[in-house]
Amino acid sequence: MTHLDDRTMTSSGFYVSQEAPIVSDNPVPTPQAPAPDILRCAYMELIVTDLAASRQFYVDILGLYVTEEDDEVIYLRSTEEFIHHNLILRKGELAAVRAFSYRVRAPEDLDKAVAFYEELGCRVERRKEGFTKGIGDSVRVEDPLGFPYEFFHQSEHVERMSWRYDLHIPGELVRLDHFNQITPDVPRAVKYMQDLGFRVTEDIQDDEGTVYAAWMRRKPTVHDTAMTGGDGPRMHHVCFATHEKHNILAICDKLGALRRSDSIERGPGRHGVSNAFYLYLRDPDGHRVEVYTQDYYTGDPDNPVVTWDVHDNQRRDWWGNPVVPSWYTDGSLVLDLDGNPQPVIERTDNSEMAVTIGADGFSYTREGDAAGTYQGEAAKGFKLGHQL
Repeated sequence: MTHLDDRTMTSSGFYVSQEAPIVSDNPVPTPQAPAPDILRCAYMELIVTDLAASRQFYVDILGLYVTEEDDEVIYLRSTEEFIHHNLILRKGELAAVRAFSYRVRAPEDLDKAVAFYEELGCRVERRKEGFTKGIGDSVRVEDPLGFPYEFFHQSEHVERMSWRYDLHIPGELVRLDHFNQITPDVPRAVKYMQDLGFRVTEDIQDDEGTVYAAWMRRKPTVHDTAMTGGDGPRMHHVCFATHEKHNILAICDKLGALRRSDSIERGPGRHGVSNAFYLYLRDPDGHRVEVYTQDYYTGDPDNPVVTWDVHDNQRRDWWGNPVVPSWYTDGSLVLDLDGNPQPVIERTDNSEMAVTIGADGFSYTREGDAAGTYQGEAAKGFKLGHQL
């Protein structure tokens, strides 16, 4: 639930406030130990069942650069990256996420990570040699929400490919932008992430105070990760940024030319949340990948928090286009530190899909505009085609 006071309606149709009005009735306890100083999301480790098919998708089609590879694992990075990798593809029997990895500011922050999570009673492992190639002393935990988090500072440096225009492609992926995590209890997740040093930039709520999603950041963009309400813990997507909108359109054209258009799940379009231009893809194992560009700066300490009404038809797509059901329902399993899938817990709060589409849901384009009806409700500017 949330406190909805002290919000200001903007001319764009959403609210702003000075801090996230989200309060958990089942919070993760706040440790006395200080949190590690996290710089940014750094890489994700994915388990894939067909390494060759995944390599074709991520390297041949999307253009990520291979740092190292063998018959079992491929280490990939984006154009602007100078650390060893942004994405690991590891061959396995069950498609899942092995780690959400964050870089911390100093080696001492790894000691802080150990103390922080041990105080929470979480399982913690530390390896001075790192868990993967190219990464040094690292801490991995099973966090209070069930996600496998990693923290590291030291990494091998590799060449930034920003000046290698001879290798760039029209849909160049220039940096890792964010993760998105599915969790049953968004306020609980928000409180825990705030204790870890994250700040909320945007959220989706209803008038009763149910929170459907929240976007949280360490670097000065809209997010390093988002918490999406749903059955979890699962991974919703990993996201890479491009420089411009036309790069995303080029990816769509390339997929069409290769007769791989069935890899496109949703988009292209522009989000209301984050204001970014987007495209959602599914890799050969069904892992969701977003390509994204042109969100906004959030680094000032008094950066306003944006709150969207869950019934606002432009929150997920600024042009009012419908969200495909799979985008709400599907996600990747996450693994514990032994490599076993974490059990998925059902969300008990209302689902965003149920309250916005279908027989019992509604969305509006202009709040209070009751011209016509749909499913027995005032249409409120409902866009034609959303009943499909």
